[in-house]
Amino acid sequence: MKWTQTLIPTLREAPADAEILSHKLLLRAGLIRKVAGGVYTFLPLGLRALRKVEQIIREEMDRAGAIEVLMPALQPKELWEQSGRAETARDVLFKVKDSSNREWFLSPTAEEVITTTAANEINSYRQLPKNFYQISVKFRDEIRPRFGLMRAKEFIMKDAYSFDTADDGAMASYKKMYDAYKRIFDRCGVQNFPVEADTGVIGGNYSHEFMVPADTGENDVVFCEACGYAANVEKATSGIPKTATREIGAAVEKFATPGVVTIEALTKAPYSVPANRQIKTLIYIADSKPVIILIRGDDQLNEAKLAGVIGTPIFRAATAEEIFAALGAHPGSLGAVGVKNISIFTDERLRGANDMTTGANEDGFHFKNVSIERDIVVSKWADLRTVTAGEPCAKCGKALKIRRAIEVGHVFKLGTKYSEKLNATFLDADGSRKPCVMGCYGIGVTRTLQAIIEQCNDKDGIVWPLSTAPYQVCITPLSVAPDNACMKLAEKIYAELAARGIEVILDDRDERPGVKFKDADLVGFPIRISIGEKSLAKGEVEIKPRSGAVVLTKSEEAVEKVAALVGNGLQKV
Repeated sequence: MKWTQTLIPTLREAPADAEILSHKLLLRAGLIRKVAGGVYTFLPLGLRALRKVEQIIREEMDRAGAIEVLMPALQPKELWEQSGRAETARDVLFKVKDSSNREWFLSPTAEEVITTTAANEINSYRQLPKNFYQISVKFRDEIRPRFGLMRAKEFIMKDAYSFDTADDGAMASYKKMYDAYKRIFDRCGVQNFPVEADTGVIGGNYSHEFMVPADTGENDVVFCEACGYAANVEKATSGIPKTATREIGAAVEKFATPGVVTIEALTKAPYSVPANRQIKTLIYIADSKPVIILIRGDDQLNEAKLAGVIGTPIFRAATAEEIFAALGAHPGSLGAVGVKNISIFTDERLRGANDMTTGANEDGFHFKNVSIERDIVVSKWADLRTVTAGEPCAKCGKALKIRRAIEVGHVFKLGTKYSEKLNATFLDADGSRKPCVMGCYGIGVTRTLQAIIEQCNDKDGIVWPLSTAPYQVCITPLSVAPDNACMKLAEKIYAELAARGIEVILDDRDERPGVKFKDADLVGFPIRISIGEKSLAKGEVEIKPRSGAVVLTKSEEAVEKVAALVGNGLQKV
């Protein structure tokens, strides 16, 4: 390809609404252009890089035995109602109506469609296992789209769905996808690591996310350098000890705390109750009913963990009015002592705790001498707290660390959640009908593209890995007159590299050398060949890897040198 024959509208400055570096570089390098918030057009170079990522994914999915299909983006509302996700996923669903006033959803994912397909087409255990995948456009009604392709309303995703006869087969399918994901992200040229993860609205009981470390990532990852434990903060646990047990003292005693409505205020004189001896009481509304959550005063609630415990992702913090109606007091004076007819979910760190202080459900008053198991009727114990850096690892006891990362892939073991609801069953060898055991596996293709840029860049622009670069080589003649020796040699090298299957672009613009060099670095081509009259007079050209030094090379050896660099992954030859 020649530069003047395509469209590469580079920018010296990024638009003001581009918040993170990768978003800025996507725009400045002319890879994408914004149509509306969360909606982008891929320009020629951006599309080439995107197709590279897609091809890597296809090759590894095919290698793992998955079968490519293509499912509709327009999906019947009734399927989502049958699975129950018309309600649980309602906040992200794009809804449209046709001319008959029938309601449809624009697909954010395809569990319902593929499970219905399996229900119609798979009848016998002899047809299993199967794993179907697609790479297609998806839609999510992001309230606040931001960070370019990271949180968009329209995006491209690879989603796959496995069907097995039993749990052990489902785990084998899961392992194949887990291994394939590691190969995919390694081939994309980014540092990556899997972490234990929350299953969210997808469901299931076992999942891992694949993360790309990045300071601007939207996920906090808890990890242990000593033993390798890693989990999304939404799932992470630690070996932090439970609340120290004290001797059960006298009965609960109410005392006045006028104006005290925070944990911190109660730690001050004259009360001087440490936060770790207080019970924090939170009220949420789930399924239109209030629920009480108890955690230790120095801990923070993890809402993702709470969703798993209460069994629905649809919940919210109660309003002051709803809290008063439920407990007869306002926030700051709440507790669970003596409360009946309201479910009480309590963090495991409080199990066995006594000599605690909590609100008395009367404004301006608290209780002391509280014993959790004596004075509070706990509906369910669960891990509800958020892990913090420095806590001991539950596996080895070493200090945990936290870092930011970008989620690029997610694998789930779904079990029979969808197959039971959508009747995806099979006849087993013994003649009995059983539900398929499912898994689902997603990769954010557009998100992966941006994650590569977020990790692979320097002060001058993008530093593409060879595997995902829009072009591997950029030839930059400093004079482009057709009869000029520089241009003639550029054309010759261009043709010879292309003949070898090396992806090459020839910068045939009549621009100053500085402009060309800056654009080549901004776009991030892995190798640049510069041809100027001074070096050519010596029979040489300049070869410069994007992150390396200029190497003067005999012009007749340039093609071999570049081919060797490409073949060896830019390692010096």
